[in-house]
Amino acid sequence: MRELISFPCEGDTLAGTLDDAPRSTGLLIVSGGNEIRCGAHRGMALLAAELAGGGVPVFRFDRRGIGDSDGHNHGYAESGPDIAAAVQSFRTLAPQVKRIVGFGNCDAATALALFHRDAGIESLVLANPWVGEEHDGLPPAEAIRSHYADRVKDPKQWLRLATGSINIGKVFKGLRKASTALSDTGNPIVERMAAALEGTPHRFLLANRDNTAIRFAGAWPYGGDKRECSTDSHSFARPGDAAWLAAQLREALS
Repeated sequence: MRELISFPCEGDTLAGTLDDAPRSTGLLIVSGGNEIRCGAHRGMALLAAELAGGGVPVFRFDRRGIGDSDGHNHGYAESGPDIAAAVQSFRTLAPQVKRIVGFGNCDAATALALFHRDAGIESLVLANPWVGEEHDGLPPAEAIRSHYADRVKDPKQWLRLATGSINIGKVFKGLRKASTALSDTGNPIVERMAAALEGTPHRFLLANRDNTAIRFAGAWPYGGDKRECSTDSHSFARPGDAAWLAAQLREALS
């Protein structure tokens, strides 16, 4: 049963959706960026319905200043109270839920890593965590290496280079970056995430041709449980991606 609900957060009213089901382990979906709770291409709404059909209660919400929720949008870094309020509402509306798994993509994954403990979330599934922008406006070094490895195998790209239809300055800038080390040591977001995740069961889901995921993989030196989906879609929107994502979440929820 899908129910639209509202709940308080520091004087504002947030909007949420509960897909109720009987199991005692529930999934809290946190939206990334300024995305509303239905997700890109309604992906999170469809995912919630599928998991609830298999017995898993699922709660989604719009943080302050997004979608149907009141208040001001201060970004992921200030979303701790929103996540905690959503967890409290989830437990109140679905009292059978004894354990909550948090799932988020992009900066929602980062927010869950940082704020899950205060919210009372027991386990995490973190997709394509956001750990900052590239300072030079170029993709991550590993993404550039992969891109040019594919290009040199394509005769059409050599013809484009010979006829001047490729920006040679941009090519050299990219190649210079690609020749540097991939490691992004000392990333402050990574260090905060690592400290916050200590002792909490978690896994990472990475779209292996997505620049955000590639940057995370290059900046994260701590290993852990990493699962890769062969896709360039940040929101897992390519054919087959949704089934892969649902399977990963069902495993984490079991």
